[in-house]
Amino acid sequence: MAFTMHSHSGQFCPGHAKDQLEDIIKHAISLGYTTMGLTEHMPRTSLEDLYPEELDEPEASLAALFPRHEAYLQEAQRLQAKYAPQIHILIGFEGEFPRPDAYATLVTRLAAHPAVDYFVGSLHHIGAVPIDYDAAYYARAVASAGADGTDGTEEQAYARYYDQQHAMLTALRPRIVGHFDLVRLLSSSPARDVRAEWPLVWSRIIRNLAFVAGYGGWLECNSSALRKGLAEPYPGGAVAEEWVRLGGRFTLSDDSHGVAQVGTNYARALDFLAGLGVESLWTLRREEAHPGVVGEGGKKANIVEVEIPLENVRAVVSKW
Repeated sequence: MAFTMHSHSGQFCPGHAKDQLEDIIKHAISLGYTTMGLTEHMPRTSLEDLYPEELDEPEASLAALFPRHEAYLQEAQRLQAKYAPQIHILIGFEGEFPRPDAYATLVTRLAAHPAVDYFVGSLHHIGAVPIDYDAAYYARAVASAGADGTDGTEEQAYARYYDQQHAMLTALRPRIVGHFDLVRLLSSSPARDVRAEWPLVWSRIIRNLAFVAGYGGWLECNSSALRKGLAEPYPGGAVAEEWVRLGGRFTLSDDSHGVAQVGTNYARALDFLAGLGVESLWTLRREEAHPGVVGEGGKKANIVEVEIPLENVRAVVSKW
């Protein structure tokens, strides 16, 4: 079986992704996916939190976010029921945490919706500056990490990122932590050995991993890093090795942003995991109320954890 726990569509992330959500699901079915987690980006609450591509008409962009999220939940439930004989669809969203004071409560409220099965706890910012958009924004994010009015260094930016991630983790305890080390995507040396170069950053990474392991959260092995030019998926080797040492569990995500990216680089991601000694991946399943919208009386479906041998996923991926 093949699956993803993190995906997006152009229908509900316009300007950020491509294609209609239903077309993406149909393509996943054609590849042999048996489970698909839908995780469109959550709405944001302030002009300062808009993505760069939303800034041409910021007021209109902001006003569209919450209605779009409601439309997404409705469409996701329709597709969940329609395609239940062919694929198990989980409904979620990707969380944001640009400003802890504003977003902890909002993520919790959105996650309480009876149709929402889970959310991916992600961080795309240092402070409130995006780190994965382009080099210019990344440079701004690094500069913002300085103290006493001076520009920050990359080491300070990494430390700020993992401190902000820790705040997200402690506030939300997400079942799945998204692209744990996204901060390395546009860095000057994505493959640097943080353990050796920046021990204070590494201590923060160990702290965050231990916290996630302590409450039973999962890291995704996110193959999108490979299509973006990195040599390893998220998380990279050092972080992944530490996660394995802690006994942490991996789920699998393509973080697709359209039909063309469904399952991209899964073979390489599986080889990476096998090289770490990982033998099983984990996914989720609705125990009841599937097909269907929500459980009896509007209650959430019970979500159970499912262990999948890595080689079972490889058997499907090898046919692509």
